[in-house]
Amino acid sequence: MTEPTLNYVHCPGAAASRQGTSGEGDGGHRMAYWEWNATGDPAHPHVVVCVHGLTRQGRDFDVLARRLARHARVVCPDVAGRGHSDWLLDAAHYQIPVYAADMLALLAQLHAQAPIGTLDWVGTSMGGLIGMALCGQPDLPLPAPVRRLVLNDVGPALEWPALQRIGQYVGRVVEFPSADAAVEGLRAVSTGFGPHTDEAWRALSEPLLRPQPDGSVRLHYDPAIAENFRHLTPDSARAGDAQLWQLYDAIRAQTLVLRGADSDLLLPSTAQAMAQRGPRARVVEWPGVGHAPTLVAAEQADVVEQFLFGSGQGAAQAQEARP
Repeated sequence: MTEPTLNYVHCPGAAASRQGTSGEGDGGHRMAYWEWNATGDPAHPHVVVCVHGLTRQGRDFDVLARRLARHARVVCPDVAGRGHSDWLLDAAHYQIPVYAADMLALLAQLHAQAPIGTLDWVGTSMGGLIGMALCGQPDLPLPAPVRRLVLNDVGPALEWPALQRIGQYVGRVVEFPSADAAVEGLRAVSTGFGPHTDEAWRALSEPLLRPQPDGSVRLHYDPAIAENFRHLTPDSARAGDAQLWQLYDAIRAQTLVLRGADSDLLLPSTAQAMAQRGPRARVVEWPGVGHAPTLVAAEQADVVEQFLFGSGQGAAQAQEARP
């Protein structure tokens, strides 16, 4: 399979908004996910789940998923409020515990379709926090324990200046006069992603756009995802860090931390601490990149493929970060 299939899972709990994709006002919500599989076995027992960042969606992983799909079923969800998933009726439900519960529903559906024997997780930013929530609570009903965990530019300490920076744009500008304007506007607020060719940047951006009848475009996500984010304070952020460290220290999966060397969200001191406690992660840094590596460049995708499957072409531009 060279292109993914779009699928849906019903997630109990938080109700869907009538402005969402399903039109349901109650009874939970529907989460979309993209599945890739080039193994030749539609019931392949190895599943890799790739989860995106705050304002992104599952097609962010197209380049990586095409590579990983040679080895496993690769599943890339659109987290609630993004992409093709329902928007939620109550903005207060846009938070990690709800997202983690949705992933349990997704994994249960995948396991019912074809038993999961091996489970890996790749999470960028918010997707990494969801992965920590699942891996750091050993009593959760996962169909299989997460074997290998990739945390892409995120850790148990989220820097307050970075959270403030992100809060300045999330949900504030969601409409553009044209697709070209949207692509350039997204590029302007995503400099931390590092250098990309025009073609690669457009491929990352176009799945985020929804054409409107008047020729304008709007971004794919519910602006209400910003509400909880804007209620953060330095004190509440520090309290959240303490909870995240508890989760991290309980992780038993083999863990890889990817860090943009210029990241303002994941500092070198945090990455070093992650290498020394909990699962004692291996840390790889990417020069010339901030928050967050897109895993589009061949050398970035190669590091992930090597970590998960022991294959790939090497990664000359990566730097192993030593604690």
